[in-house]
Amino acid sequence: MEKIPLTQAGYDRLEAEMKHLKTVERPAIITAIAEARELGDLKENAEYHAAREKQGFLEGRVKELEAIIGRADVIDVAKLKGPVKFGATVDLVDEDTDEETTYQIVGEPESDIEAGRLNIASPLARALIGKEEGDSIEVRTPGGVRSYEVLSVKYI
Repeated sequence: MEKIPLTQAGYDRLEAEMKHLKTVERPAIITAIAEARELGDLKENAEYHAAREKQGFLEGRVKELEAIIGRADVIDVAKLKGPVKFGATVDLVDEDTDEETTYQIVGEPESDIEAGRLNIASPLARALIGKEEGDSIEVRTPGGVRSYEVLSVKYI
């Protein structure tokens, strides 16, 4: 099985989510199913079917999280340095709009573009790998080619 690279913070977030699902959400769904059963005929019981469907989604997510955590390769980002690689926090400026953005390059399970966590497999992250402060890159996006300059590379 292939290892999944994760930062320590990403690993901790996934573990916290799994713990919450198992200790809070799962018991709540079990209670909802029991209460729905008491309402009578299960064939036409919308509450029962909704609770069972929610239980199915929850159990699927728990299995997914267990698989990710079991294959996790936690990388201590603070020990890294040099050009852009996994775990780097990169400050960029769009060369066309002068808009500055900051991204941390992370593994797929912990990526969240709105939180500034960029999937290592994304076109922008792949273009950044190996670059250093002052380098320029061009990235093909659905909206066309974008040019960025690397302002800084940090490992925090």
